[in-house]
Amino acid sequence: MELKNKLIAITGAAQGLGFAMAKSFAEVGANLALIDMQEEAIEQAAEAIKKLGVTARGYAVNVTDESAVESTFNQITADFGQLNGLINSAGIMRDGMLLKVKEGKIVDKMSKQQFQSVLDVNVTGTFLCAREAAAKMIETGSEGVIINLSSVSRGGNMGQTNYSASKSAVATMTVTWAKELARFKIRTGCIAPGLVNTAMAAQMRPEMREKFLQSVPAGRLAEVDELGHAARFIFENDYFTGRTLELDGGTRV
Repeated sequence: MELKNKLIAITGAAQGLGFAMAKSFAEVGANLALIDMQEEAIEQAAEAIKKLGVTARGYAVNVTDESAVESTFNQITADFGQLNGLINSAGIMRDGMLLKVKEGKIVDKMSKQQFQSVLDVNVTGTFLCAREAAAKMIETGSEGVIINLSSVSRGGNMGQTNYSASKSAVATMTVTWAKELARFKIRTGCIAPGLVNTAMAAQMRPEMREKFLQSVPAGRLAEVDELGHAARFIFENDYFTGRTLELDGGTRV
């Protein structure tokens, strides 16, 4: 897909990876529909993207709210008349052990709310946005691409029952949607990064960060620009669909 003048929607776009990918796509001439639940922040992000010479609009929505997601994608196509891509970047982490045991006694458990909140955003939010984006691509006759953000943790990682389950799920949904949507000229892709050099990573304790880096053959964290480049590759390569692109520096959890 040629990205110039195409419309790409990105969730979780107010900051971090979502904003970085929006910037990457704007630099090659794509117009952006930026989605985030932080109203003021998403408006600021849209203003920043406009300075790159493209059209950008912010939409404040909680991706777990079905009716709000439906309304948002209706508004996006009303505003732009087309939709050529979606990047599901919105996600949360609520890490914790399944059980905490001291001296043979259970002292704590991962709560249902701690588990469910991560699935609500990472899985249900991804599902709702992809469903509505695909519907709008079909209704407007737009060629399209849907990208989901998974993680190296999708293989299972200690202390991340909820997060690992969610990131495995979005990788699997990517394959399913590739098969279902191909007849409408809609492709799918998934990116599974390791730890990325964002504000979240900067908050890690130095000893934890160093321990993690020892497990990365590349010897460093991924840069946000590298995630943007990976997403553009999936959009621009018309034979890529239904697969997960691992961008983890060789990490194996």
